[in-house]
Amino acid sequence: MRSQLLAARAAALFASDLPTGTRPAPTAVAAAIAASVHACGGTRGCVAVMAAAYGDYPETAAPRMRWALSVASMAPGATRPEPDRELVAA
Repeated sequence: MRSQLLAARAAALFASDLPTGTRPAPTAVAAAIAASVHACGGTRGCVAVMAAAYGDYPETAAPRMRWALSVASMAPGATRPEPDRELVAA
């Protein structure tokens, strides 16, 4: 269940306005996630934005998702996925 929450947070960060490669403060991460979820109409909307980016810009979508997962996994209360399992945000 926690990996689903991590995936939802990462999808929201992916859809956010935060620049790829930054290490925002936890408060900025929480605000960006909340703003993305609100703007996209929920976590499914964030996943739709992410899917569209993979279709339109696959060369930049993969690095952005790696960044989003990294930032989401460092957020307070987040747990990292088990290393032998693949995390899919859908």
